[in-house]
Amino acid sequence: MTVLRLLLWLCVVLVLWEGALRLVPGSLLVSSPLAIAGYVSNNAALLARAALETSVNAAQGFVWGNLAAIGLGTIMIVFPRSARTLSAVCLLVFCVPLIASGPILRVLFGPGTGPQIALAALAVYYTTLLTLLVGLRAVSQTWTDLMRVYGRGPMSTLIRARARASLPYLFVGLQISAPAALLGAMIGEFTGAERGLGVLTLRAMRGLDTNATWALALIAALIAMIAYGSIGWLGQRVVAYRPVILLSAPAVSARQRPWKYLVEIVFTTAFVLILWQVSMDALDLNRFFAKRPGDVWAFLAEAQNRNTVLSALAETLSFAVPGYLAGLALGAALAALVVLSPALNRATMPVAVALRAVPIITTAPLLVLAFGRGLVGTMVVVAVMIFFPTFVACQQGLRQTPGQVVDLFRSYDAGRWHLLRAAQIPAMLPAFFASARMAVPAALLAITTVEWLATGKGIGVLMATTASTSNYNMLWSCVVILAVVAVVVYAAVASVEHRVLRIYANEQV
Repeated sequence: MTVLRLLLWLCVVLVLWEGALRLVPGSLLVSSPLAIAGYVSNNAALLARAALETSVNAAQGFVWGNLAAIGLGTIMIVFPRSARTLSAVCLLVFCVPLIASGPILRVLFGPGTGPQIALAALAVYYTTLLTLLVGLRAVSQTWTDLMRVYGRGPMSTLIRARARASLPYLFVGLQISAPAALLGAMIGEFTGAERGLGVLTLRAMRGLDTNATWALALIAALIAMIAYGSIGWLGQRVVAYRPVILLSAPAVSARQRPWKYLVEIVFTTAFVLILWQVSMDALDLNRFFAKRPGDVWAFLAEAQNRNTVLSALAETLSFAVPGYLAGLALGAALAALVVLSPALNRATMPVAVALRAVPIITTAPLLVLAFGRGLVGTMVVVAVMIFFPTFVACQQGLRQTPGQVVDLFRSYDAGRWHLLRAAQIPAMLPAFFASARMAVPAALLAITTVEWLATGKGIGVLMATTASTSNYNMLWSCVVILAVVAVVVYAAVASVEHRVLRIYANEQV
């Protein structure tokens, strides 16, 4: 019955879509379902080959990226002192915009599928890592103390307690990262691949072929939604339980002195710079396109170059920040509404998945043309990019409210709103802040992509232009500046998170 109901709603949407376009003919932004179906029918073999090529590359990147995330999460939990340094390195790598790293990876890998797989892996690993860490830490201090009493070490605690608690969060991360893997593979195909959905999308946009653009967007969305649904189906069968979360009293710990924070920052910065220099030298990469820290420093030391980068950055941030806040607010608010009215989930989840599944490289030009090239258009694109991961993460966090707390509220005949405000929202906070941190690089990816494809201004256009003209000094400088900005904003969000979670979710800090 659920499948039949879904098919019925799909037919209704298609009929209304076709009817609206017939009433308002001549639309340059929207193609009719019949026109899209005609394009798919005439190019079925080509589209099938391209979809298979992109799906295989995305699947390989998805596997490698998530294996890396699981390995990194394990190291951070077993060796807690490594967490800050590893988190900083992972964040810096993830903050490198895909449109900037794509051309460099193409030079390194040459022809073939290497850049597609690498970009797909880079697009997913950090998303899974953040959600996995939330799950690995979602255990009571009572449990970890009990393991210590029995003489168990961090690895034994990880296997017997933390791993089981992390499975619901891990599958949420896998679901969220599935559409991102497809996006990464398609961007990789933009850099000079011979086949794939990304290649066809680039041709369609350059030729202003609206029917082809819509067809490719819908095919990519369908692939991403199938992956999302399949992982969710698997998760429901693998994780056939809700972990019992026992509440812990806030831990009383000595406040770390400011000079220790400064030492950590200096050490992490030095580690990243040394790793950057050594990796470039060890691989003997040509300095023409593989710039070292000294090259970037010398380039930015010139006032003209520095002013060019900073002015483009200011333009980008003025549009990214409103979209970032709007996406977070919309995702959290919709998750709360779904909890208050579960019937809304059936209506909102397909729309939310579809918005996230359609690759931004196909929707950005259409959204900007529809809403304008100013603040509203770019804010919509950024908010759409951030909304879905926030919605899914917050919905999972609301469901993780400790059963003892829910039973207590029900015993007092508390209403849904009171339960949401006093119990479920505090339980949601770890997932919300995890998505807020994850949204920082996602917002930068969205804004640089929309600048590159549609608005024609900002640091995204600057990177695309310099990549096409082989001005790698400017390209690497833009990447470094964006990474620094992302780290600063990320640290600010993490600081707020630390203060809030010490009150509401002490096990996470």
